Amino acid sequence: MNFGQALEQAKLGKIINRKGWNGKNQFVYLVKGEDLQKGLHYGFGEYEGEPTIVDTLAIKTTSNQIQIGWLASQSDMLSNDWEVVE
Repeated sequence: MNFGQALEQAKLGKIINRKGWNGKNQFVYLVKGEDLQKGLHYGFGEYEGEPTIVDTLAIKTTSNQIQIGWLASQSDMLSNDWEVVE
């Protein structure tokens, strides 16, 4: 599938990756802003000027770390080898 289709799957709570990625066990998923707000006890917009936390993409890297705020490269966005991780 293409990146747009994969992104829609991530919005539905699915974990996605690319067949063409060299790293094993690397995948991307959506982190809900409301979940971060709950975990951080911050960002509810309760107080004047307090920002709210928005949804973001995260990637599990080949070094077994979670990177919050993953950005797709041009190659990732133009590829048609995206898949849902089972």
